Amino acid sequence: QVQLVESGGGLVQAGGALRLSCTVIGSTFSINAIGWYRQAPGNQRELVAANSSGDRTYYADSVKGRFTISRDNAKNAVYLQMNSLKPEDTAVYYCNYGGRFSGSYYWENVVSWGQGTQVTVSS
Repeated sequence: QVQLVESGGGLVQAGGALRLSCTVIGSTFSINAIGWYRQAPGNQRELVAANSSGDRTYYADSVKGRFTISRDNAKNAVYLQMNSLKPEDTAVYYCNYGGRFSGSYYWENVVSWGQGTQVTVSS
């Protein structure tokens, strides 16, 4: 069974940076797509960024230019570097593994979620 272990959340002031990590255990990481989602209180979960096993990448408009997704296949890990953070970035962030890209969009794997990591950005 695939396990996803997330880390890196925390409290940061507006304008600051955080780097989230998601380590995949129990799967051939290099051949699968992976995405980062977030969910703020009262909101639906939304796709923030995703990376295919090839060269496709997706970013939500709200994070373009500020967030960067990257992966290290040797470590079975994906990262989300978040710069210039804003209070509206406050949410629980989840990684999702093994979904599929259709065009430039990533569709989640409904059974493969991490436990989530809280990101809080103060104003």
